[in-house]
Amino acid sequence: MSFKSKITKTIRWGDLDPLGIVFYPRFYEWMDEASHVLFNRIGLNLVKLLKEKELIFALAETRAIYLKPLMYQDKIFIISYIKKILDKIIIIKHEIIHLKDNAISVEGYEKRICVKQLSDKTLKAITIPKNVRKILEKEK
Repeated sequence: MSFKSKITKTIRWGDLDPLGIVFYPRFYEWMDEASHVLFNRIGLNLVKLLKEKELIFALAETRAIYLKPLMYQDKIFIISYIKKILDKIIIIKHEIIHLKDNAISVEGYEKRICVKQLSDKTLKAITIPKNVRKILEKEK
């Protein structure tokens, strides 16, 4: 059983588009936030990882499937977990769920690539280091 991180939110007025439903970029913002929370909860704070090891899991691809609209003051929770670990890439799955009926409103994922920051501040994709991979696999 994989570790699942969960955060809760209430839809705010500023989250809405002119039709009164959640404006789609918010879902990507929330998935990114949920990934950072997941990394923190498994002991891989991304800011600390970058500062101490010059590594980060950079966003390479995202996708979202919209199943049910969300409206003002709806309460939601976002469940996130590591779905797959490859040589240089991890895939994080997200489910945004309406608290009222437990229906999935959005299914999404992020593909994040392990990169090393070089001395000239450029980034280079690298194989996930063994010590980091061990932490990720323990939570998958």
